[in-house]
Parts: sequence; C-alpha cells; structure tokens
Amino acid sequence: MLAVSDLRKSFVAPDGERVDIVDVREFALAAGEQLALRGESGSGKTTFLNLIAGILAADSGRVAIDGVEMTALGEAKRDRLRAEKLGYIFQTFNLLQGFTVLENVVLGMGFGPRGADRAHAREVLERVGLGHRLHHFPGQLSTGQQQRVAVARALANRPKLVLADEPTGNLDRKHAGEALKLIRDVCRENAAALLLVSHDELVLGQFELRRDFAEINAAMKGVPR
Repeated sequence: MLAVSDLRKSFVAPDGERVDIVDVREFALAAGEQLALRGESGSGKTTFLNLIAGILAADSGRVAIDGVEMTALGEAKRDRLRAEKLGYIFQTFNLLQGFTVLENVVLGMGFGPRGADRAHAREVLERVGLGHRLHHFPGQLSTGQQQRVAVARALANRPKLVLADEPTGNLDRKHAGEALKLIRDVCRENAAALLLVSHDELVLGQFELRRDFAEINAAMKGVPR
C-alpha cells in the first residue's frame, strides 16, 4: 500500500546551514497493516508524514501509494491522489470554525472520488458517536468531540491509507483511548492501512507493530535522543 525509497528532505537553518530532517532509505506498509512510529518532538516524523501525503515536496526520493507514485505527480494530480487514497488525522484538528460538524465532513468529501455525500457523512458521524451533534459548530464541542469530527472527516472517503500525527495529543487519557480505538476499528472495517506517529508510550503500547523513527531515518544518526 505504501512504498518509500531514498526519501530526503532538508531545510536551511537561520545561520544558512542546510539541515537534513528526513533521510529514509526504505519503508513500506502493507494493505490493512497498522504500524506505530515512535519519535520525539523534532525528530522529523511529522515532516515524514507530510512528505508521504504530498503536502511537502521532497528533495529527492520516491513515495508510492497503492502503486501510484506521489512524488512523480504535479500539484493537481497529487491533490487528486490524496483525496482518493489518503486520510490524514492531524493533532490540531484543523476544523473549519464557521461550518457545522456535518458540513466539515461533507466539504472534505467534496474532494474525493465519490463527491459530497451527506447521507454517508451522517453515517460516519453516527459511527463516531456524533449523530446528535451534526448541526453544532466546532466551538460548541469538547476537545474529544472535535477530534472525533477530525477522525470522521479523514475516514469519510474510505481511504486506503490513513496517516495519524499524534492524534491523541490534545486529549485526556480516557478520551485518548477512545479516539485511538475508534481510529483503529474504523481502519480495520475499511481494510485501510494505518501509519500513526507518536511519542506517547501508552499510545504506542496499543500497537502490535511498532518501530522507532530514528531507526529508519538516517538524518537522525548521531543526533542526541
């Protein structure tokens, strides 16, 4: 489902020095597989996810999703591939404050291959326990409920690959556990691969498959951990 090879990204520091952030020689995730990557803040794990999603352009290397090479596509085709194949759950939710819960999900679906499907959006929101909050605005929801909206939006287009960046970082332990279970259950139901990055050992401990990001990211070699 996901194949990464020779993927590199660097940034220029304020002093003009070029700093390598991501240097992943090889990484793969099979269809339906769920993997947690352990990484501390500043380790480059969010940059890695953004490179996979085509949100950031790599300096070099290859990212292929379901057999389609993301890194070989122009911006418009990357957007289309992302809408068709990817679901991205951000730590900061990124909900549109002027739109209702239902509208947030429907708008996200509008970029996908099936288009905006209000009936399916309602179904997904009911699945995440928000069927009674369809017409509320994000500011009227608790933090845990907002994360559930973000999960529903990411999964509404039935993606083949779900990326989750510290998805429970803003939640208390109770709601973090519920959100994580929800993400994993819905991915299983849709046979979607899940790649989650976190520094939280309690979150990481829920996964049978775990890896340290520093092990696959050559840019971190020699960097204190």
